[in-house]
Amino acid sequence: MARDYDTAAYKKLLLHFMGESDPLYSMLQWLTERMMEVEAEIKVGAAKGKHSSDRTTHFSGTRVRRFDTRMGTLYLLVPKVRQGGYVPFFVTEKKRSEQALVQVVQEAFINGVSTRKMDRLARSLGIEGISAGQVSAMTKELDEQIAWFRTRPLESEYPVIWVDALYEKIRFDGRVVSMAVLVVAGVTLEGRREILACEPMMNESEETYRILFDNLKERGLERVWLCVSDAHKGLRKAVKKAFLGCSWQRCKVHFMRNILAHVPHKEKASFAAKLKAIWLQPTKETALQTARMLMDQYRDRFPQAIGVLDEGLEDALQFLAFSCFDHRKISSTNILERLNREIRRRSRVVGIFPGMDAYVRLVTCYLIEYSEDWSTGKCYIKQSLIEEQRGLLKKAA
Repeated sequence: MARDYDTAAYKKLLLHFMGESDPLYSMLQWLTERMMEVEAEIKVGAAKGKHSSDRTTHFSGTRVRRFDTRMGTLYLLVPKVRQGGYVPFFVTEKKRSEQALVQVVQEAFINGVSTRKMDRLARSLGIEGISAGQVSAMTKELDEQIAWFRTRPLESEYPVIWVDALYEKIRFDGRVVSMAVLVVAGVTLEGRREILACEPMMNESEETYRILFDNLKERGLERVWLCVSDAHKGLRKAVKKAFLGCSWQRCKVHFMRNILAHVPHKEKASFAAKLKAIWLQPTKETALQTARMLMDQYRDRFPQAIGVLDEGLEDALQFLAFSCFDHRKISSTNILERLNREIRRRSRVVGIFPGMDAYVRLVTCYLIEYSEDWSTGKCYIKQSLIEEQRGLLKKAA
């Protein structure tokens, strides 16, 4: 389906672009739409309005598709094909998380899961009629990358790891259930962050966390200085058994929420301000002193809140033993909370996932991209500070 363009036509087209407010932007939009047109004609087996013995289907109008580029956002007219669908080249060449999102929609349609939300998502991605073959081809490449990421060798020592669970609704055995993906991030001896694990589990328990940590050890992890997480009992027990000598830091953010749940709403703000002062102290001694003053002041007014504070305070101050590190970074799971919020924001467009594999595939693709960004970004903790802290831990041992 070759096209004949004469020199005069090209000159006229070039002059047209030069008359636009942004010539390069206009040229990119024109070129992208022409490339899609050629791709679609190859899929159909004939050009629009042309008779051909090679034709396998027909065109069915166009749809508007957003395409973000370094020159700006393009709004393109994507050809629609009656049978088999047409996926534009800039969708198939997307980064892996966007490919995974496309795969979620494809799997949903093939399994007969068609909701208004899924239909809107399909249109926004530029995919509507997708075959099982297209699903298989895209999924195979992603699964190879995901399998490598989840089983890759780890370093033997990580000064700090953070553990959290991400929940989402999926379709499982004909029911809609809540499934957990356990996420572990760590900082290396060079001070860089990594995503160490992304493991699907149907619940949180000591057994599921034992499996998670055993997996990390099988991949090479031997020693952890500090583990930061919420106060899940099963997680605490599993950490102590898996990594001897590892300190456990109870996430201060989760801990404060637990305490404030027992304070009347009208007094929450003033009490919270005094509560936060505990974790702003430079040493464990001054932090305990600040906490005792607060407990003495409010013990009679908020006995349940003070009881929670008294019981969990020691575990919530473990970060203070690591004086060389920025305490804001190691006293909570905020590093994962921010990441989880971003994943939820992106996965919210799906609603209920068509299956466990589709959800794990999408989440892992996001995590791979975050890990890659971290590996090329600034150090989370300076290597010199890690070496200094290692020396202090050896002296204290």
